[in-house]
Amino acid sequence: MRKQTAVVIGAGIGGIATAARLAKNGYDVTVVEKNDTPGGRCNQIVKDGHRFDIGPTLFLMPEVWEETFASLGEKMSDHLDLRRIDPTYKVRFDDGLQLELTSNIGDMQTQLEKVEKTAFTGFLNYIAEGSKHYKISLEKFVGRNFYNIFEYFSLSNLPLIFQLKALGKHYTNTGRFFKDERLKAAFTFQNMYLGLSPYDAPATYSLLQYTELAEGVWYPMGGMYAGIQALTTVAEKLGVKFIYDAPVKKLKVEGSKVAGLTLEDGRELTADIFVGNADLPYMYDQLLPDRAEAKKLINEKLYTCSTIMFYWGVDKEYSQIAHHNVFLGGEYKASFEKIFNEHTLPEVPSFYVHAPKRTDPAAAPEGQDTLYVLVPVGHLDARSAQDWDAMVARARRYVLDRLATEMDAADLEAHLKFEIVYQPKTWKERFNLVNGSAFGLSHNFWQVGYLRPHNRHKKYKNLYFAGASTHPGTGLPIVLLSARLTTERILKEYKGLQVEGYKLEQAAAEG
Repeated sequence: MRKQTAVVIGAGIGGIATAARLAKNGYDVTVVEKNDTPGGRCNQIVKDGHRFDIGPTLFLMPEVWEETFASLGEKMSDHLDLRRIDPTYKVRFDDGLQLELTSNIGDMQTQLEKVEKTAFTGFLNYIAEGSKHYKISLEKFVGRNFYNIFEYFSLSNLPLIFQLKALGKHYTNTGRFFKDERLKAAFTFQNMYLGLSPYDAPATYSLLQYTELAEGVWYPMGGMYAGIQALTTVAEKLGVKFIYDAPVKKLKVEGSKVAGLTLEDGRELTADIFVGNADLPYMYDQLLPDRAEAKKLINEKLYTCSTIMFYWGVDKEYSQIAHHNVFLGGEYKASFEKIFNEHTLPEVPSFYVHAPKRTDPAAAPEGQDTLYVLVPVGHLDARSAQDWDAMVARARRYVLDRLATEMDAADLEAHLKFEIVYQPKTWKERFNLVNGSAFGLSHNFWQVGYLRPHNRHKKYKNLYFAGASTHPGTGLPIVLLSARLTTERILKEYKGLQVEGYKLEQAAAEG
């Protein structure tokens, strides 16, 4: 009997995991990737002995990673050496206040009560609510497919939507637990790691702080890219073929299915199933013929913010800089207005510094340092004047000045061996991210669950999607869930129904 075939477009973590799951289930799978290495945004830079993760630096929800490896017949511990990072962050405010967010309850009590007498009780209640949000979300919304709107807004789900405070705003809800504005900021800035403003994000996202403090922030030795390398190795072991330096030019459609694809170099590939792991809005806009659908996605959907990134190879070690560091600027609300409404760089930016050598000595040569700096900024917007060179220069100067005054690093600029800069144009050009939005489509109430772009195309019944801009959303463990859900949907709707003798079009109509 002929093996079912699949072509996956994009070797981001969602594409790799989907390809591996399909291969494990008997598919003959080929992955085509525009860049010369797998990983997508979860890639790495290696230069002069310095190793940087390009995108994500937080290894969260290890149980999701465990399940992914287990589904492929592997043990995560055989592939990844995880180290817990605690305190998870050192947070610095522009008025001099410092907090170490830690799973050590006693330390948290001491720190919080110095800021606000009732804050520790508020913290315990906040984490308890986050735990409830996390468990309900994962079981009832994030970790399952919705095949129609009545499943999503079912009688059993509707009360849960209110329990999750999905219609409330995260920052506003945090005010129920803390009065001090700095504490509200300390327990909402994590929204930025999903590219969201806490003033717009659903209150459901208190689950982020629960996952970090209760389940832990981890670091895989070798960097986050070690996870990509491990999953790629497992996929290849299962028979997945990877073709690099192979950007897709267009998908060839016939009636209600995708018949094949053409690469930029003219090669053509055919398959039974196609899975898009390139950014979903990009695929609709650039690879498919339906202009109305593409226009709707591009013009009507909300997108996450972007980032200015500095990757600094330093010939001196700054051990006073912790593994994860967050520097929050003043005028917290105004800064988000600048990022999300005006699509620019705030006057006083917040930023994050990652120093992996604190945990992984191999991240930099002996006596030297590898520093990664992330500055949130607005995404590309053709309707507004955006001078990216000026914004990059201003962000760089602000970061260096603040590290000089607060981290005893006045000589840092003089010790830079090299600097690599990513900004919204880079995210767009290298990773095909619409608007240079570093995290894909946003996650307000109208863009989650069944209301988010579906993981199967409405018209082309053998075209599926996995990744940040489809269900369930962005973030590495969530994209791993996306790979599981997409694979489950393919096996349910396509392979199983084909065996029973249904035509694909009939299966789609019934599903």
